[in-house]
Amino acid sequence: MTQPPDVQGYFVTGTDTGVGKTLVSAGLLIAAGESGLQTLGIKPVATGCITTGSGTVQVNDDALALQSAATIAVDDARVNPVALEAPIAPHLAAARSGIHIDAGELAAHCRRVYADYAAQFMIVEGAGGWSVPLNEAETMADFCVELGLPIILVVGMKLGCLNHALLTAQAVRAAGLSLAGWVANCMEAEMEELAGNLQSLRSRLAVPALGVIPYLGARAHPQRAAEYLQLDFQAVPGS
Repeated sequence: MTQPPDVQGYFVTGTDTGVGKTLVSAGLLIAAGESGLQTLGIKPVATGCITTGSGTVQVNDDALALQSAATIAVDDARVNPVALEAPIAPHLAAARSGIHIDAGELAAHCRRVYADYAAQFMIVEGAGGWSVPLNEAETMADFCVELGLPIILVVGMKLGCLNHALLTAQAVRAAGLSLAGWVANCMEAEMEELAGNLQSLRSRLAVPALGVIPYLGARAHPQRAAEYLQLDFQAVPGS
C-alpha cells in the first residue's frame, strides 16, 4: 500500500488476542483527532459479531469503537468488510460461514477506503495476533505485507509478555516491515516486576515506547487510553 507523504498510517497488532488492540487503536485515533487531523479506522476482519433477527451480521464492538473514535464517518461495511459471527479464529469462523478470506483482497479494500477519504491519519487494526490464520495458506502477516504499513505492537502486560512481544517483533522484521513502536497495556491491577518488564521491553525492542496505559479496569475507555499515548502526529512514520 503506497502511502502519500502527507498521511500517517499504521497497522496495530498485538501479542495475543484480548490485549487491548482496540483500546489503543481507538485511543490513537482520538489523540490524532484532538491534534487537528482528519482520521479514519479500519477493522478488516472481525469475529464475534452480532446477528440481527433478520439474519444480517452487524459490525462488531471493535469496529464500532474505531468508527466512534475517528473524525471521518465511514459506513459499517467499509470499516469492517469481513464480519464473522463465531467468536473464534478468523479462518475457522470464515469456513463456518462459507467465506474465503483473501489477504490481497483485504489489502485492496483498505487501499480503496484510503483513496476515497481525505484522511491524514489512519489506523488498520488486526484480529488476534500477528500470525493468526486467514485461510489455509495465508495469515494476518501476509495481509500486512500486502498492506505495507508500519506496525504498532500492543503488548498486554502479563506473565509471558516478554516472549510474546519479542517473537512478534522478530516476525514483523523478518517480514520486511517496519516496527514503528509499541504500547504497553497493563492488564492486571498489580503485575509483579512491572517496571522490570517494561525496562526489558524498552531495551530489547529498540523502537519507541508510544505509551504505558495503566490498569484501568472498568474505566478502560479509548478516551482515557488516549491520555497515555505519545505519537508525533505531524511526522510521517520512518522506515
